[in-house]
Amino acid sequence: MKILITGAAGFIGSNAVRFLSKNKSNTLLGIDSLTYAVDTKNLLELKNLDNFDFYKININDEKKTKKIIAEFQPDKILHFAAESHVDNSIKGPEIFLKSNIMGTFNLIEQSREYIKLISKKEKNNFLFVHISTDEVFGDLGISKKNFTEKSPYNPSSPYSASKASSDLLIKSWIRTYSFPAIITNCSNNYGPYQNKEKLIPKVIFNFLNGKKIPIYGVGDQIRDWLYVDDHISALELILKSGKKGRSYNIGSNTKLKNIEIIKYIFELLKQKSLIKNEIIFEDKIDFVEDRPGHDIHYGINSNKLKKETGWLPEVSLKAGLSKTIDWYADYFKS
Repeated sequence: MKILITGAAGFIGSNAVRFLSKNKSNTLLGIDSLTYAVDTKNLLELKNLDNFDFYKININDEKKTKKIIAEFQPDKILHFAAESHVDNSIKGPEIFLKSNIMGTFNLIEQSREYIKLISKKEKNNFLFVHISTDEVFGDLGISKKNFTEKSPYNPSSPYSASKASSDLLIKSWIRTYSFPAIITNCSNNYGPYQNKEKLIPKVIFNFLNGKKIPIYGVGDQIRDWLYVDDHISALELILKSGKKGRSYNIGSNTKLKNIEIIKYIFELLKQKSLIKNEIIFEDKIDFVEDRPGHDIHYGINSNKLKKETGWLPEVSLKAGLSKTIDWYADYFKS
């Protein structure tokens, strides 16, 4: 497959490059605007891959995106590029609208113009996969049910509203223009190469450096935790056998309260002798005022994806967190 990957230097995008590059029949081209969330050391690692090339391009740049699509001639596009930090979206939402809505608009328009120029066989093979989030569905609250692909959109933050808007753009382009696209909505990803502003890297960093862990409210927010490679393995199957025009939820059904996953990380760090046994968990917790509009409960039902592709998550929470801790312990030393 010839795969154009947007947001290729970001957390999930860079992990997708590493995962998909292992198949040497894949030719990968990545674009990224290289914002604050990108670690240039990670990008240097990617540039050493034989079947991957990279260009610094902002997805809002009409001329450059048109040119790169025309020159590379992808048969698949994986669209990861997005502003994704909820707290930042509350402080300054404008960049989220520009990147997540208008950037997506530009990409699907450039893709739509491109497929007008290619052969029927190439059109049939072309697929645009838009990677989105479970946050577009809003808050499950006290419900024991999980979000399905039929759940209504009810976003709570500027970030989730911008992602919901981009999802709806894709849906309307599918219906109006028969645009060959698939939307995926995933749960909370974790793993190596994530920006240290995010919960799990921040928790690991703070514990390793003797700092307190700020926790919103009382830490009772429930999230479904998905190891990043399991997410990418699902996307790989969708690229091969997903049905155009559909949406797929991707989650591991591994739900924990934030305070629970933080305690789990704390115990694993002790087991690995990365922090002292005498440290008391409660002494390292700092409950802070909750953020505005904070959703209490997310959960994803992935039965549709499992039924149509046979996908199953393979990495347990313990194994995934162990790998993640080991990676960050080395990373924070350097």
